[in-house]
Amino acid sequence: MKIKKGDTVKIMAGKDSGKTGKVIQILPKDMKVVVDGVNQVIKHMKSQRKEEKGQRFEFFAPVDVSNVQLIDEKSKKVIRVGYKFLENGQKVRISRKTGQELD
Repeated sequence: MKIKKGDTVKIMAGKDSGKTGKVIQILPKDMKVVVDGVNQVIKHMKSQRKEEKGQRFEFFAPVDVSNVQLIDEKSKKVIRVGYKFLENGQKVRISRKTGQELD
């Protein structure tokens, strides 16, 4: 997956398209990411006992990886991500537009 935890991304599709946020969590098996401030969902929980009240939980639901794009920290523009291998065999993320390393 080309997106990592802590990256700043822009939502490209869906109800929150155009919003930006920081990646909180990555779900590689499902190919989804959780972005702070995007796709907020409210879940209602029924009370378990008579004297208890029901509750509402607000949380950020996962977004599909195909609907987000990485934002370059320097230029503040949306970029595509590629990979490059260094001489020592290390794999590094690069910007496809500029060729600069991201990590």
